[in-house]
Amino acid sequence: MPSVININLLNGASPFDVYTCDTGYTTCVYVATITSGEIPYQFVVPSIQQSMNPIGLKVIDNTGCIIEQNLIV
Repeated sequence: MPSVININLLNGASPFDVYTCDTGYTTCVYVATITSGEIPYQFVVPSIQQSMNPIGLKVIDNTGCIIEQNLIV
């Protein structure tokens, strides 16, 4: 079964660019651009990263602020 990530809360300036990354944040895959009105937001981890656990979640807001968090999926 594919891994799913749920984003329930984001602070910052909308819109937000969402990426999944290795835990060192050297290789990232663009997932989507979302607005605060689209939260909660759910997506399937890209197939190329399905075997990664933990996985990095990187979000960049409209002002360039970067939020990074490693997640167990």
